[in-house]
Order: sequence, then structure tokens, then C-alpha cells
Amino acid sequence: MSPRAAWRLEGMGFTEVYDYPPGKADWSASGLPMEGTQANGPTIGDAARRDVPTCSPAETVGAARERTWKAGWDRCVVVSKERVVLGLLREKELDADPEATAEEAMRNGPATFRPDEPVEKMAKRMRERGASAILVTTPEGKLMGLLSRENAQRLAAKTGNLG
Repeated sequence: MSPRAAWRLEGMGFTEVYDYPPGKADWSASGLPMEGTQANGPTIGDAARRDVPTCSPAETVGAARERTWKAGWDRCVVVSKERVVLGLLREKELDADPEATAEEAMRNGPATFRPDEPVEKMAKRMRERGASAILVTTPEGKLMGLLSRENAQRLAAKTGNLG
């Protein structure tokens, strides 16, 4: 909203008014709450699991593997200190030399998607492309979570739209 609109709302008695310069599209793509016609159904941000294992690029594959498998996962996301997605250790990479660093073994630059994507659209896309899971990030590339095709299809089915 414009600064003028923010001032007007404050003048009407609203106490929490914010000017968000990047705009509505960035707000939505960041997974922030939407209302009205923009909030018309579940998004991949709603369905993504936030507890996906992460590791630093310097961590050994062996340490990442042990923690990942102990938690019941088959992949670990390599992130920076700021949680920016750098790479992905899938089952194949987790089986690599345990003394190698995550950075040495990771799949560089995995595809990521913004949290405001409609879950029905993504469930269809994942099914068509045979993707078992996708990473959900903010526009700045910070990890929000991982969406499995199973969870995407389950949520899409609840809405009655499987694509």
C-alpha cells in the first residue's frame, strides 16, 4: 500500500498499519497472510513441512546422514547461516563418502518454488514430472520447507481439485 493509504488508515483508527514497499506480489510470494480474492485456496506454503533436516556446507555427509535418517527423512537441505538454500543431499548423496563435506557431495542449486503457488497446480505439476518433493523458499531463497507430492495431492484432494 502507498504511504498515503497507510496514513489514511491510521487516521481512521487502525493501530497496526504497515507500508510494504516490495508490494503485494512479494508479500504473497513470501508466504505472508493474504485476504480477499488473493486468498482463494491452500498454497504449497500451507502444505510444506517445516521440519526438513538441514546442514551447513562444511558439515560432513556422515553427520548429516546420521541426523537425517534418525529423523526419518531421506534428504537433507544444505543451507547458509541465513537459511538460503545452496544444495540438496538426496539418498544417493547421503550414501557418499561420510568424510566428504555436504558442499562436496550436494546437488547444487536445486529447484525451488514460492509458497504462494496453489497446491492444486503444484500437485498436478509434480505428478506430471514425477517429482517426489519440492523445496519451498522465500523470494530471497530462504528455506521455508519441503512439500512431498503425497502431501500436495492429499491437500488438493481435500479441495476437490486434483488438476
